[in-house]
Amino acid sequence: MAEHAPRRCCLGWDFSTQQVKVVAVDAELNVFYEESVHFDRDLPEFGTQGGVHVHKDGLTVTSPVLMWVQALDIILEKMKASGFDFSQVLALSGAGQQHGSIYWKTGAQQALTSLSPDLPLHQQLQDCFSISDCPVWMDSSTTAQCRQLEAAVGGAQALSCLTGSRAYERFTGNQIAKIYQQNPEAYSHTERISLVSSFAASLFLGSYSPIDYSDGSGMNLLQIQDKVWSQTCLGACAPHLEEKLGPPVPSCSVVGAISSYYIQRYGFPPGCKVVAFTGDNPASLAGMRLEEGDIAVSLGTSDTLFLWLQEPMPALEGHIFCNPVDSQHYMALLCFKNGSLMREKIRDKSASRSWSKFSKALQSTEMGNGGNLGFYFDVMEITPEIIGCHRFNTENHKVAAFPGDVEVRALIEGQFMAKRIHAEGLGYRIMSKTKILATGGASHNRDILQVLADVFGAPVYVIDTANSACVGSAYRAFHGLAGGRDVPFSEVVKLAPNPRLAATPSLGASQVYEALLPQYAKLEQRILSQTWGPLE
Repeated sequence: MAEHAPRRCCLGWDFSTQQVKVVAVDAELNVFYEESVHFDRDLPEFGTQGGVHVHKDGLTVTSPVLMWVQALDIILEKMKASGFDFSQVLALSGAGQQHGSIYWKTGAQQALTSLSPDLPLHQQLQDCFSISDCPVWMDSSTTAQCRQLEAAVGGAQALSCLTGSRAYERFTGNQIAKIYQQNPEAYSHTERISLVSSFAASLFLGSYSPIDYSDGSGMNLLQIQDKVWSQTCLGACAPHLEEKLGPPVPSCSVVGAISSYYIQRYGFPPGCKVVAFTGDNPASLAGMRLEEGDIAVSLGTSDTLFLWLQEPMPALEGHIFCNPVDSQHYMALLCFKNGSLMREKIRDKSASRSWSKFSKALQSTEMGNGGNLGFYFDVMEITPEIIGCHRFNTENHKVAAFPGDVEVRALIEGQFMAKRIHAEGLGYRIMSKTKILATGGASHNRDILQVLADVFGAPVYVIDTANSACVGSAYRAFHGLAGGRDVPFSEVVKLAPNPRLAATPSLGASQVYEALLPQYAKLEQRILSQTWGPLE
């Protein structure tokens, strides 16, 4: 994929769970190069499955640090072999899977700053980590540490108000606490703790990169209002933690110039800037070019909402992060487990296994479904914590079944009403300029998107987000280069391809759903209070 004419560009990296990926984006914001290294396939010697090691307890999940380093070596050599012109790279940024942590051994900084261009990175950094297999976002072994942290700050809601989330097992503060408690020697020999994002940035800088505000707010350690580490949270997790983390920085910061290692080995220009790396979810928000009031809905195995918030209301559900492209604002993330698998189950049962018949059912039923409302949770839902199918007729009486067409609409309306209710619970408000960006498998079904537009009362657009974290990282590199906090992100990315309009709210939709939403919220509370028992 070599380019013949010089093409000034920024690189966007993504250190995800299963692979490392890079894209090159030119000044007109066209992606013209991409490459990847898949851990299981390309680095089988590390013995990962899905990029991770699941331990015998079924709760502890880790990844080998050197696998990530070696993947970077391989991808850079692939780029070099393809004729990629590194001399045209103006800046780079990247994303890392959120919540993973890396432990640099005392003396590692010295190794980073004195890399020899004659050797690959992994050979020079193999003795630089006090923990060789590091905890990642899939780890759920820190319940005890979560309870300790919440107790230290006055409870789960107090922690959420302070850090944007109640204590979660995968969050980095709790993982650090576990390492300190169970492996104090390794902790004492650690001079720096990085997130996957700041670790990857450090590899390019040749020195420790700071943690950015946005990814830092997924640690249960950062005060999201003041953008400083919480002394109470640090003290509850481990001693001397602040010095091991270093001060956090705005996500659009230029953290330095690229290490001389890359200049000499690959031909990067000395002026190439490194913009702070962030988490994969914040990077995706940048890749989708969300603006104030916008909402992104990913309709996949799980359904995920990204929200742009000005005034967040942290709750016991969902997560509030600092916004990766505007440090004065916030982003929220809500995850719903019962996504496409639940839709497929109802399709099979009520629409003869046919998406075409599923769509016809949505077309043939009215908005509001005649007051028939449904809650469909095949597995225990995260938000709200409910399992099972619960159907209510027009009189709010629980019923055992709906006719097929009514069932289909009850499912889709219910899924989207729940999303709106819980988004508004975090402080989200629909504005006149609000747009919804839909991605994932179900975003290909126009009738499902029509219900989404009707329930939220906002136009729905579709966007290709196959590489949204990578592309968002390249966009963020351009933003950092342009001046970061002094220049609106939207101005920097105005040339990027526009999403395609897929659905606009139907006439009268707002009246229908403004009346139904409070009713749906009350029924949800009723189900929760019954502890899954039958409702009369």
